[in-house]
Amino acid sequence: MPTTLRLFLVTALAMTAFAANSVLARLAMATGEAGPWTFTLIRIVSGAVVLGLIASPVRAIRSGSWASGAALFVYAAAFSIAYLTLATGTGALILFALVQITMIGWALVSGERLSAARWAGFMLAITGLVWLLLPGLEAPPLEGAALMAAAGVAWGIYSLRGRGQGQPTAQTAGNFLRAGVIVLALSLPAFMLAGEATPSWAGIGYALASGAITSGLGYAIWYAALRELTASLAGIAQLSVPAIAAAGGMVFLAEPLTIRFAIATALILGGVGIASLSRRKAA
Repeated sequence: MPTTLRLFLVTALAMTAFAANSVLARLAMATGEAGPWTFTLIRIVSGAVVLGLIASPVRAIRSGSWASGAALFVYAAAFSIAYLTLATGTGALILFALVQITMIGWALVSGERLSAARWAGFMLAITGLVWLLLPGLEAPPLEGAALMAAAGVAWGIYSLRGRGQGQPTAQTAGNFLRAGVIVLALSLPAFMLAGEATPSWAGIGYALASGAITSGLGYAIWYAALRELTASLAGIAQLSVPAIAAAGGMVFLAEPLTIRFAIATALILGGVGIASLSRRKAA
C-alpha cells in the first residue's frame, strides 16, 4: 500500500476512534444503560489494561506522572457527566474548542508572539464558541457545556504536559494506569453520592469499547500516525472529529443537525484551521 494512502487511512481510523468516544458516551448516558461514573471507571481501567499490554506493564508502571493521570481523570469524568445532557456533536465541538483554546492560551501566557493570522483564527474560534453557547432554544444546557469545557481544559493541560516526551504510548499507558488508581479510589464515594444504578450489559459494552478500543487502541494508532505527520497536519486532521461525532449522533441517536451547531462548527473549525496553518511569529 502506498505510504500516503496508508498514512491517510491510519489517521482517518484514529480520528474516527476519537469521535466514537463521544458517540459511545452519549449512547450510554442518553439511554441510561450506564451512569457517568460507571462509564468513566470502566473506560479508564480497560484503557489502562490495553495500553499496558501494548507498551508492557513494566514500562507503563515506570512511565507517566500523577499530575498527567489526574488531568486525564478530570477529563474523562467531566466528559462522561457532560454527556448526560449534551448532544454528541455539540459535546465534541465544545471539547475540541476548549482543548485548542487552552493550548493557544498557554502559548500566549508563556510569552509566545502570535502572527496576525493566528490571532484571527484564535478569535474566530472563540466567536464560534460564544455563538454556540448564546441563550436560545438551540443553546446546549449550561451545566453540560460547562462540564465539557472543563473536560476540554483538562485535556488541553494533559496535552501540554505530554508535548515533547519520548515513548508516547508508554507515557499514555502510565498516565492511564495512574488515572485508574484515582478513579478506583474515588468510585465508592462517587457512586454513593450519584446513586447510580447497576449498568446494563449494553452499557458495560459501550464503556469497554470506549476504553479498550477507541481510547486504548485509538491512541496507539494516533501515535503511530503522528510519527509521519507535521504538527499542522495533525492539528488539521483533528478538525474532523466534531463533524464525525455529529454524524455518529445523527445515525445512532437520531440527533438533529441545527443551524446554530452548523454555524458554530464552521467558525470554530475554520478558526482553529487558520491558527494551525499559520506560522509562529518570530520573537
